[in-house]
Amino acid sequence: MSDRLDISEPLVRALIADQFPQWAALPVRKVVPGGWDNQTFRLGETMSVRLPSAGSYAAQVAKEQQILPVLAPQLSLPIPTALAKGQASSHYPFAFGIYGWITGEPAMAAQIADMTGFADRLAGFIQSLHRAETAGGPPAGPHNFHRGGDLGIYSAETVAAIAELADEIDGNVATAIWNEALSSHWVRPPVWVHGDIAPGNLLVADGQLVAVIDFGTAAIGDPACDLVIAWNFLHGEARARFRTALPLDDTTWQRARGWALWKALITTVDMRRSGAPALDGQRRILAVILSEKL
Repeated sequence: MSDRLDISEPLVRALIADQFPQWAALPVRKVVPGGWDNQTFRLGETMSVRLPSAGSYAAQVAKEQQILPVLAPQLSLPIPTALAKGQASSHYPFAFGIYGWITGEPAMAAQIADMTGFADRLAGFIQSLHRAETAGGPPAGPHNFHRGGDLGIYSAETVAAIAELADEIDGNVATAIWNEALSSHWVRPPVWVHGDIAPGNLLVADGQLVAVIDFGTAAIGDPACDLVIAWNFLHGEARARFRTALPLDDTTWQRARGWALWKALITTVDMRRSGAPALDGQRRILAVILSEKL
């Protein structure tokens, strides 16, 4: 059974009225899709409220409040502005954040006029993230599910998923990709990683990438985890452009494919068990990862 909370508009209104009476008259509307780790609500026209959906995500609130003002002036695209931090109460058990609203829609291929240009713009953002000052940044760890850390922490889960999917994937190929990913480590100074560079966290307006949101899984470490989008969203020329635009070596891309493989495997397993309607799309992502030559 999931431990995720069901967070409603009336609950958010009550929290705002109690802790931020200056905003009590503003309308509260649930954002759809509103996220998994956190659920998002629009507060008036210029703000959003993000509330952790479970205890495992609660530590992300204080981290975002700390790092967003530091990172924002160093990055090539807008990111959320932290405006206030709410406290746990008798109605809701975790701290929560209030942020400036950024206009845009989660990235979908049909909305993007030039996918290669999108890849270039995203690569530029990631490069600016890698150049950002890391002093005081949190190392990868449980707080961000080890994004930017040692991929090997997910070995048991990956091996089990390969075995479970033996009837539909080439387990030898998957194992070889996984072992190759584990054969190297990031040996340069740690850089900032977003931790979840995914379409839902990339906002598009007028066909272009305009902002990056949700820094709850940010940390400093190995940038490989931020390259997974090369396989699960970008295709053809856009994928090639994304890779050439980032000055990272082959071993980093091998680890990146390992991150992509882990995520695709466990997601495919979960979807297959539940009969999720998006299973075929997830299988296509997994097939791309297993077939591509680095």
